[in-house]
Amino acid sequence: MDIKAIQDALTDKWIDGWLLYDFHNRDHLAYRILGLDFNKMTSRRWFYYIPAAGEPVRLAHRVEPSKLDSLPGRKVFYHRWEELHTRLGEILGEPKSIAMQYSPLCNIPYTSIVDGGTIELIRSLGHEVVSSADLVQLFEAIIDEKGYRSHLKAGEIIQRIKNEAFAEIGKAIAGGKKLTEYDVARFILRRFDEEGIDPGHDIPIVGINDHPANPHFEPSAENSYEFKKGDMVLIDLWGKLKEPGSIYYDITWCGFIGDDPPEKYQEIFRVVRDARIEAVNFVRRRFAAKEPVCGWEVDDACRGVVREAGYGDYFIHRTGHSIGEEVHGNGVNIDNLETKDERQLVPGICFSIEPGIYLEGEMAARSEIDCFITLGGEVVVAGEEQMELVRVHA
Repeated sequence: MDIKAIQDALTDKWIDGWLLYDFHNRDHLAYRILGLDFNKMTSRRWFYYIPAAGEPVRLAHRVEPSKLDSLPGRKVFYHRWEELHTRLGEILGEPKSIAMQYSPLCNIPYTSIVDGGTIELIRSLGHEVVSSADLVQLFEAIIDEKGYRSHLKAGEIIQRIKNEAFAEIGKAIAGGKKLTEYDVARFILRRFDEEGIDPGHDIPIVGINDHPANPHFEPSAENSYEFKKGDMVLIDLWGKLKEPGSIYYDITWCGFIGDDPPEKYQEIFRVVRDARIEAVNFVRRRFAAKEPVCGWEVDDACRGVVREAGYGDYFIHRTGHSIGEEVHGNGVNIDNLETKDERQLVPGICFSIEPGIYLEGEMAARSEIDCFITLGGEVVVAGEEQMELVRVHA
């Protein structure tokens, strides 16, 4: 944690201070930003106040007096709840703007963590509570060169395993062997383990025909279809290197078993492909012009292509999500559907672009890539971008 960097950011954003708070390990962001051990029990409330100028202040309960000992700054204790209110009033001083893990109208639920009662308490002391969402992105979601290299390396492996998965389908069809969606998902997981890739706790999405019309379809031994000629196939896979600080890589590709995909399937794939391309180009145009760009604006640019093609009602999720040490990270999401993400895209962030069209009971197409914005403001895409359906030949 770099106190000076945080104070410089507060000054740049015209915010008087950042109040970080936790009770019973509710705010994982506070622990990550401050470098605290999230696995240690917190049974009493603590607060850590970083003013835009001056010394930080630690406020801890007398039952857990060493809770914030690893952090710099003056230490203050409380015992009774009345004393907590008094100490907070003293620490924060005259009315000012205080950033907390709060989002107006819960527009950004990822950073809307502090409970309503605590927000009321700080407001009752005369302060304006503002969102820390931009600060969280700056100090939690920015990826350094080492992290980005891990993202690229994971991408090389995952792209290769994606190709192997489609090849496995072809070999099974050619050999007349039974192969299910679940079998291919397990094949991917086995190859991930062999290649040192950590996929997290979820299973890859491998879906045939109508199954991917559920965007988060999860294949199991019980619900899986068997692959056959004429099937439409979607594979969504993600993972990171099994090394500390590694960054996820997350892609989705679509294919067809045979030579002549249905015209509608080809159409919806081309629409999502073109929407994906427009989203990336939109970001590139903004950065080239040195103009700010927010997550919601990119979602609008991408969604507009799908809507213009007549499939707007079938693009049922946001355009993309932040990517970091978790596959869904804590930076800006590409979203003006599920939330209105007003955070800006800034150098050092990684995010997915993944428009989809979902025709329930029939078929679906999604095309997903990962974008990274370099410190120089270049918008780059890691790995191959799908331009046409994969043809799986038996």
